Amino acid sequence: MSKVTAKIESAAQTDSVTLIDNASNKSVELPLLHGTEGPKVVDIRRLYAETGFFTFDPGYTATGSTESKITFIDGDKGILLHRGYPIEELAEHATFPEVCYLLLNGELPTPAEYEKFEHTIARHTMLHEQITYFYRGFRRDAHPMAIMCGVVGALSAFYHDSTDIDDPHQRMVASHRMIAKMPTIAAMAYKFSIGQPFMYPRNDLNYAVNFLYMTSAVPCEEYVIDPIVSRAMDRIFILHADHEQNASTSTVRLAGSSGANPFACIAAGIASLWGPAHGGANEAVLKMLHEIGDKSRIPEFLKRAKDKDDPFRLMGFGHRVYKNYDPRAKVMQESCHEVLNALDKKDDPILELAMELERIALEDEYFIEKKLFPNIDFYSGIILQAIGFPISMFTVLFAVARTVGWVAHWNEMIEDPHQKIGRPRQLYTGPSQRPYVAREKRR
Repeated sequence: MSKVTAKIESAAQTDSVTLIDNASNKSVELPLLHGTEGPKVVDIRRLYAETGFFTFDPGYTATGSTESKITFIDGDKGILLHRGYPIEELAEHATFPEVCYLLLNGELPTPAEYEKFEHTIARHTMLHEQITYFYRGFRRDAHPMAIMCGVVGALSAFYHDSTDIDDPHQRMVASHRMIAKMPTIAAMAYKFSIGQPFMYPRNDLNYAVNFLYMTSAVPCEEYVIDPIVSRAMDRIFILHADHEQNASTSTVRLAGSSGANPFACIAAGIASLWGPAHGGANEAVLKMLHEIGDKSRIPEFLKRAKDKDDPFRLMGFGHRVYKNYDPRAKVMQESCHEVLNALDKKDDPILELAMELERIALEDEYFIEKKLFPNIDFYSGIILQAIGFPISMFTVLFAVARTVGWVAHWNEMIEDPHQKIGRPRQLYTGPSQRPYVAREKRR
């Protein structure tokens, strides 16, 4: 294996990295790019043309795939910014539609802009009536995420007037439709799975309350919502709205780079989010709690979690990006305890177990040293369980919230003059070229 030496050179105006192939003594100078936040980035776009080399980075953990102005994360410091605003401040003071406007447009809305945006979203929440028949094609026991993938992908068959990606107006109409209709699609998937009638959206309710109404109300009685629960739901939506270039957002961008219509791109994002390593993490938390079963067994499972040879993993603790405390978890922790108190769920054995596990993990030297703090998935799973959502709906709610991040990144990608169709390279390790052998001569 030959080696490549890197040399960083700094000048008054520019920085660059010079790569030297020790075997051939060839070199190439690559510029360093500077973002407004975060580390410098080596621009390798000319690397193959000038050297014949590719880079190898499974999982893209050290590769910047795009330039973006939407979200910034500093995992070491536990920082998450949306358009420059700390997530803690947005979760404390803003509403989800306000965050949606910010992600889409780059600035927080004025009172007049907010009123117009909320009005627009409210009047896009209904689905084409024929879509209700589409639901009947699914088995009653279909997973709600399977239904979401199918229904969202089919929206392009119903809304032909917002699929021209070269038209800025149609792109914005499609964005508004996706943000507005996703709660309705999700709620209908849930109602279908439990055999209850669909509840149509109401324009007089705010975004979070409308979703709770569509999932929890029934036609035979008046629906009353607890403001603490609706505020917790609003915060869940805010805290899941966007998270930079994660797997599902990257999937949306990759699908969109081919020129696919926006509904197909979002359906691709939903499929990616469905994975247990991504959107299914809060679902995995509840499954883990049921596996532990009782507070008395916590020491046993903590011991197993510390054993490298044991396949058991403590779900909902630590984060791939955050090497410090997940800033979203701090806000979610507060909402979690508020909801449990408001709904008087202190005696629920699973929720009681979760709170005890949180307490022990926060005091355990092993978890403190490894910085395995409870993350957003730990608390959101507990909240959703307390509200009454089945585990199968957890990732669905994640998709409802993340839709705005997906469409914001999709719009940014379409407007990027340097955007190209995604085409990753590979390190091929298969057989070298060989001749075809006739079937009768093979041994």
